[in-house]
Amino acid sequence: MRAVRYILAGAMLCLGTAGFAATNTSNNNGFRYKWKDTSGHSYFSDSLTPEAMMAGYDVVNSQGVTVRHVDRQMTADERAAAKKIADQKAAAMQVEQQRQRDDAQMLNAYPNEASFMTAKNAELENFEQATRTTRLNLQGQEKALADLLTRAGDLERAKQPVPGYLTQRISEQRNTVASLRATLQRQQVAKDAAKVKIDAQLQHYRQLKAANGG
Repeated sequence: MRAVRYILAGAMLCLGTAGFAATNTSNNNGFRYKWKDTSGHSYFSDSLTPEAMMAGYDVVNSQGVTVRHVDRQMTADERAAAKKIADQKAAAMQVEQQRQRDDAQMLNAYPNEASFMTAKNAELENFEQATRTTRLNLQGQEKALADLLTRAGDLERAKQPVPGYLTQRISEQRNTVASLRATLQRQQVAKDAAKVKIDAQLQHYRQLKAANGG
């Protein structure tokens, strides 16, 4: 029975010694934590406290030298604002990278200004061809509308009723003419915008060629 007690006492002594060693290691790792509150008062601690994490802290070695600084924890609003800024920077970087790719592609596609203008003039010709086609169609539809109106006018002057089908045709023809006029206007606006864009592209192309020694 006495032998059992000795064994148990020895086991407890070993456990106590191990626990002390573990505690001593965690509390004597050679580092302390230093931080300041909102009033500027400094605090030191052997362990990292919630107050230190909220304020931001310095890790100090056994010689009192700061070896690392850790910023304070951000609030939810601050984290959201930081994420928004990071997302904006990432988006701006993507735009810049795409612009660089586009510039490189432009220089590769057009070795000189003559080739550039040949391609751009072809683009403008497409716009011009579309407006010419619409304009000719509009002229034909306007003439058809004028003929219908003349027929209706002749009947009215002859004191004869205008048939319903003719009235319907006139209404439909007016809608056709109005639609074509709107289309022609949109095409003209698009052509003018293309001219402005091409002028800007030409200036940019010249700048790229100059920057690349071209």
